Amino acid sequence: MEQTVQNKDLKRGGKAKYLPDTELSAFCGQMALILSSGISALEGLNVMLEDSGDEAERELLQRLCDDVAENGDLPAALEKTGLFPPYMIQMLRIGDESGTTDRVMQSLSLHYEREEALRRSIRSAVLYPLVMAAMMLAVIVVLLVKVMPIFARVFSQLGSELSGVPRVLMNIGSGISRYSAVLTVVVAALIGLVFWCARTRSGAEFTRRLGYKFTFSRRIYEHMAACRLAGGLALTLRSGLNPERCLELAGGLVDDGRIKKRLDDCLSRLEQGGELSAALHEAGLFTGVYARLSTIGEKTGRLEESMERVAELYQDDIDNSINTILAVLEPAIVICLSLTVGLILLSVMLPLLGIMSGI
Repeated sequence: MEQTVQNKDLKRGGKAKYLPDTELSAFCGQMALILSSGISALEGLNVMLEDSGDEAERELLQRLCDDVAENGDLPAALEKTGLFPPYMIQMLRIGDESGTTDRVMQSLSLHYEREEALRRSIRSAVLYPLVMAAMMLAVIVVLLVKVMPIFARVFSQLGSELSGVPRVLMNIGSGISRYSAVLTVVVAALIGLVFWCARTRSGAEFTRRLGYKFTFSRRIYEHMAACRLAGGLALTLRSGLNPERCLELAGGLVDDGRIKKRLDDCLSRLEQGGELSAALHEAGLFTGVYARLSTIGEKTGRLEESMERVAELYQDDIDNSINTILAVLEPAIVICLSLTVGLILLSVMLPLLGIMSGI
């Protein structure tokens, strides 16, 4: 695998953690190349073991080699490690049954590459505004706690006192200093909340529910789910499964309750004899150009290729939406920071200049 498997990544909170999407994509890509060359899975694993230079990675590959040599079952060996997601294992079993394991591996490689791209897009959208907001708050706190007392002493030496807005700001700074321990706990709690939202399933669900209250974020969440669904359908359709089974497997990639209801509606339409592309459109899973692409793909017998194209278009749309949000947030945060700092300084500088001019 291209990236190193770290020992600390194998466990978290007493439960097995799946390998990162980048490592899954690299593993599947290499296995696809090996299998398509006519080399068996066991021989391919041995080749990867010989080329590996990391101890933790070698240990994992050795376990896989031993299990495959003993049982001859690659999906079971992957499942036994607890490091590979159930969807990947299920798809490999389907590939074994249909004799298309090499194609399934290649599709899985593209799938996890797309998942990592989605994750990077979300991370960049969330991280930058948080960092900018933290910097803004830090500058404001320094001004209120450290700079304002200096101006207060200057006013006192000049025989005057702060009043109005400067006095209010001074009191705020004094309150921050007095209750710094409490504020530190609050900040730590907020940081913990951010990590909870980013690292746990319940936190992600809470973030999703909150995001659905806003139009711009709701659209991104829906397109993310549709992108995963389209990618999963492209993967399963290549395995020669019937549309109902393809939709069931691809639906396992979606953890959005709202989309799952639409999936149930789509499945019921398929069971009633409808076409997959029509059911996807009528259930509201694909709309507009995405629905037309799936319809054309089904009519021409190239539905899996059209699903891959739909997934790519959804990915592009998600990236564009996130970049648009960032393009608005970045200058907005800078403007807010500049205005806030400027107002704080002007609130004390103007009275000070008035006193100095009267001397």
